[in-house]
Order: sequence, then structure tokens, then C-alpha cells
Amino acid sequence: MSHFAGSLPEVIAVVPAAGIGSRMQAECPKQYLSIGGMTLIEHSIRALLQSPQISKVVVSLSPHDVQFAQLSIASDPRIQIVIGGRQRADSVMAGLEQAGSHGWVLVHDAARPCLHIDDLNRLLAISTFSDVGGILATPVRDTMKRGEPGKRDIAHTVDREELWHALTPQFFPLELLKTCLRRSLDEGATVTDEASAMEYCGFHPMLIAGRSDNIKITRPEDLALAEFYLTQLYLKENV
Repeated sequence: MSHFAGSLPEVIAVVPAAGIGSRMQAECPKQYLSIGGMTLIEHSIRALLQSPQISKVVVSLSPHDVQFAQLSIASDPRIQIVIGGRQRADSVMAGLEQAGSHGWVLVHDAARPCLHIDDLNRLLAISTFSDVGGILATPVRDTMKRGEPGKRDIAHTVDREELWHALTPQFFPLELLKTCLRRSLDEGATVTDEASAMEYCGFHPMLIAGRSDNIKITRPEDLALAEFYLTQLYLKENV
């Protein structure tokens, strides 16, 4: 395995992008909505490729996807395409199967375009001292309420101490994640992100504090906020 800066391992990234994003109420899957003349998935992949550690990005697409091939980033030699599945976990697994023999894998949302290079570098650095990996996350700031089952009534207030919002990228030893994800799927576990598969198998990934502007586009109003964040980010890069 080749190394950068003498110590950090080369990394494969997986971007699951087979979903349709129904909550966006858009005519196309949300990853193909545009901000500043570039689709969300292009912004997300571009953010990953800022790091010289990331040698390849495996993108898991729907078998009916005809849009990705039309993007300029699709011709980048570092991009590899695989067919994903119905659920995110299936698409991630398809990407892992194509990731080769690299020691570490990074999984990032296709519709999370505002990843900052400082957060990415801080997450990648944990490979030098962790055998399990970790995720970017932000501490919960708002008061959290649990609802009554099947109702819109408040059951009680949830203690927000030690609660975190899980973000991406999420970063793990490739073979360990593959083993945990496969077991979770085979045993019918609820897998909402890669860390949950690791947790199901008894591992405890690290929480790496990330920026709160690393938002995932899930609703129409998120686009304007992401556009603002990206504008600020690109202005700083060009100063």
C-alpha cells in the first residue's frame, strides 16, 4: 500500500447515489440539483478529491441513471461507477465490493456538498491511531423532544448531553466495515449509516467534531442554505 506524507494510507471513497430523494419534490434525484452551475454530487465528489490521500471514488448509481455519465466529473480517471441497490446500505456494499484491497474506506453522501477540507483531513488522520475508525459529527444544540407513539404530542424532553448529529464522511477499515455491513444486512438489523453497522457488531467508532455547515440536502429550503455556505467556502479558497 502506498503512503502519503510517509504515514497516512491511501484511501478509497464510496459515494452512494442510487436514491431518488423524494422529499425534495424535484423532477430529478436530488444529487443532480445544481448550485452555482454544478450538481450536488459534483460538489460532494470535488470536496473528496481535494485530499491527495483519496485515490479513487466509487460512485454507486441506480441502474436507470442516465445523468451521471453526462457530467464532466464522470470522465475523471479517479471515478469508478458501480450499480447500487434499493437501500443506502446496499449501495455502500456494492461500492465496498469494488474498492479493492485498500486498508481504509471513506463513505460520503452524494447530497452533502459543503464538506470542508479541514474536517476531511482531521477525519482521515485518525487512521494513524484508531483500529475502528470514526465519523464526522456535531454536538446537539437544540432542546430535543420525544413524541408520543403515533401522535404529535410531546412525551418528554430528551437529555441532549452526549447527543451528536451524525454527518458524513464516515471512515473505517475497509474489511471491517464490509464484514459488519454484510452481517447487519444478513441479520436484518436497522442500518441508517455505516457507523450503525459497526455499532451492531459491537464496535465504537470515534466522534470527530465537524463543522455545522456540512449539511445534507433533504428538503427544498436546504438548497439556498447550501448555496450560501458554498459561496463563502469558495470565496475563502480564492482569497
